[in-house]
Amino acid sequence: MSQDAPLRGDDPHAGHDMRRPADDPAATGMDSMQGMDHSTMGHDTGSDASSLSPGPDMETPPPPEAGSGPPRAADAFWGAKAMAASREDLRRSHGDFPVFWFQGDRFETQVRDAKDAYLWDIQGYYGGPTERLWFKSEGEGEWGLSPDDAEVQALYSKAIAPFWDVQAGVRQDIAGPDTTHVVLGIQGLAAYRFEVDAAMFLSHRGDLTARIEAELDQRITQRLILQPRIEANLSAQDIPLLGIGAGLDRIEVGARLRYEVRREFAPYIGVDQSWRIGNGADFARARGQASSGTSFVAGIRFWF
Repeated sequence: MSQDAPLRGDDPHAGHDMRRPADDPAATGMDSMQGMDHSTMGHDTGSDASSLSPGPDMETPPPPEAGSGPPRAADAFWGAKAMAASREDLRRSHGDFPVFWFQGDRFETQVRDAKDAYLWDIQGYYGGPTERLWFKSEGEGEWGLSPDDAEVQALYSKAIAPFWDVQAGVRQDIAGPDTTHVVLGIQGLAAYRFEVDAAMFLSHRGDLTARIEAELDQRITQRLILQPRIEANLSAQDIPLLGIGAGLDRIEVGARLRYEVRREFAPYIGVDQSWRIGNGADFARARGQASSGTSFVAGIRFWF
C-alpha cells in the first residue's frame, strides 16, 4: 500500500461522490455564482442605505400598554416617602448642588499718555444652577494713589431663561463720594455668544444710572483668544457731585489678546479707547481730566 494513500477508515468521505446532482437547486445556485461576472456587481457605497439595513418601519412597535402605567410606579413597591428621599438625592447629585466660582476678568496695568493706571474687575458667585449669590467689584486709579472709582456689589440672582439671570441687590461705592445704590440687572449669554451684563442703579440720593457691558471670545487657537469688549455708562440726569452727565456719559471699546497657559490662568495684552460724551465731557474738563484717552493694557485673567 502506498504511504500517501489514506486509509478508508481515516477519511469519512472516501469512496463517496461529493458532486451534487444537476437537478439539485444548491448546485444550480453554485454554478450560477461561479459563472457570474463579479466585475459588474454594484458596490457603490453611495447607494440608498435604507435598502441595505432595516429601518424604523421594520422594528417591533412598542406594546399598546407602554406608558399607560402610573408616573411613579416605584411608589407602589417602596412607598412614596422612601422614593421622595431617593429622588431628592438624585436631584442633588445631578446638578442642583451649590458651587463656588471666582473670576478675575480684568486685573491689569494701563499705559497712558498721562500717568499710568491700574484696574481690577472681579466677580464670582455661590449657589446652584438657578439661584445664586453674586459678588462683583471693580475700580481704577493711578499708580501710587488711592482709587478714583471703586465699588462692590452683593446680588441675588435667579435664572429666568436658559443662559439668562435676573439680579437684584445693593452696590456700595468705596471711592469718591459715599454712595449706596439699589441694583436691578440682567446677565447672560446673548446670540453669537456675546456675554452681556446690564444693570440699573438707583442711589440713596435718587440718582438713576445704568451700565451695559458686552464682550465676545474669538478663539484663534485652542489657547490664543481675542476678546473685543464694549461698555457704555448712562444717566437719567446730570450728577455734578459724581461728575456724571445726563444721557450717554461714557463709552469704552477695547480688545484684549490672551494666551491660556492653563484654562484657569491667562496673561493678556490689549488696547482700550474711552470717550466722555456731552455734559460728562464738560465735567471731566472742569476737573482737569481728559475727555478721551487711549490705554495700552497688560494683565492677567484667572478663575477658580
